[in-house]
Formats: sequence, C-alpha cells, structure tokens
Amino acid sequence: MKVIAIIPARMNSSRFPGKPMTKIHGIPMIGHCFYRIKMCKDLLEVYVATCDDEIVNYIESIGGNAIMTSTSHERATDRTAEAMIKIEEMTGGNIDVVVMVQGDEPMITPEMITDAIQPFDNADTINVVNLMANIKSVEEFEDPNEVKVVVDNESNAVYFSREPIPSRKKGYDTVPMLKQVCVIPFKRDYLLKFNKMEETELERIESVDMMRIIENGEKVHMVLNDTTTYSVDTEQDKRNVENSMVGDLLLAKYKL
Repeated sequence: MKVIAIIPARMNSSRFPGKPMTKIHGIPMIGHCFYRIKMCKDLLEVYVATCDDEIVNYIESIGGNAIMTSTSHERATDRTAEAMIKIEEMTGGNIDVVVMVQGDEPMITPEMITDAIQPFDNADTINVVNLMANIKSVEEFEDPNEVKVVVDNESNAVYFSREPIPSRKKGYDTVPMLKQVCVIPFKRDYLLKFNKMEETELERIESVDMMRIIENGEKVHMVLNDTTTYSVDTEQDKRNVENSMVGDLLLAKYKL
C-alpha cells in the first residue's frame, strides 16, 4: 500500500494569521509537524502543500518537499487533493492512501499516523479515517475550537460539533467526551469523490467538513489514540503547547 502524508498550510489564517511559521521552541510550527510526521516509517514520503512562498522556502531549506498549490482553496481537502495529483504526476504512479495532517498539530507523533492508517489493512469498506482522543476537562469539552465527536458501537462517527456533545445538561455528570484529532487518511479516489460532493447544510452550520460524509449516508471511521496533543488556534494555545513540549523526547530527534 502506497501511503503518503500531506500537510496543507497557508499563512492567511483568519483566526491566527501567519500560524504555520510562528515559532515554538525556536522552530516554526510547520517544521515541528514535518519533522515528526517524517519519522513515521509507514509513509513513503511527506509533503507540505501551500500557496505561500515563505512556507515553500522554509520547508525546502530543511530538506523537505513542498508543493505549490492554488490560492483559491478554502478547504484543506481541496489543497490536499491538488497536491496529491501533482505528486502523482511527478512520481509517475498513483497513491493508495493520503494522510492529511493539519499544520497546526505540532505535537503529533509517528505512532498516531500508524494508528490512523491501520484500519485500511483490515477493511476494504473503509474510505476515510479520523483519529480521536479523550477530552480530559470540561473546559476543553466546552471550547468551540475543539471539534467533538460522538461514535457508534462500530467506532463510526455519528455526529461532529464544536458544541459539547453529548449533552451534560440532562442529569448526567459523566458522558463520553471525545474530540477529533486532525489526522485524516483518505483512500485516493475517495478524497477526489469527497471534493466533488456538494457542501452540506450541517457541514456549514458546524464548520466541520466531515459532516459532508455523514449527511451523504457514508461513514467516517474513528480510531482512538490517547496521546496527549493540542492543536494551535490561538496565541494561548501556542503557549500551552510550548509548555507541554518541554522535555519532549521527539525534539531531540529532529534533523536540524
């Protein structure tokens, strides 16, 4: 199985402009993502897909592969798909699975990538996988920047929301509190199919693109991984990540 990872990234983030190049322990955030994903031995290669020269120049300066993509993309999946097609043209062969990893996950580990792609070995019917993790505090559960997920007995997503789901307001103090972790492997053809689907109403309401799949009656398979990671959407998130990465064992393995 030919598996690559693509990290879509752009400087013009509405919530945190310049986020990919903001430094954490002296290294741009996109660099942390690249170095750590590159350590996964299950990947043929890792690419960064971007429309910004600053990101391209940085990734190439550390020996990485950057793919320049259109400035018009609003969704990470569109940017990832464009990059995948360009990579196939460059390498002369089709990819089987592309792992889309958001560039604001600087604490990702190689094992998370391995866990995310493992279901494809056992089930031909799985087309897309998301990692999920347990939420460890009510504050995080109520944070609208965290995408929450409810799953069925087969670990398929029932619903995604930025609201706290399931409800704690019906007399239950303890409910399953799970969040989406933006490590999302797609089968090649399914990524292209996904991007051809019309945007759906609940996708817009929740601002979660995986809802498009559920609304079309298809499945998003979820894999639990309880590695402690934090995505970066705000300056405070960045400070939290910096504190959490003190003593991080993978930092010493970066090939700077």
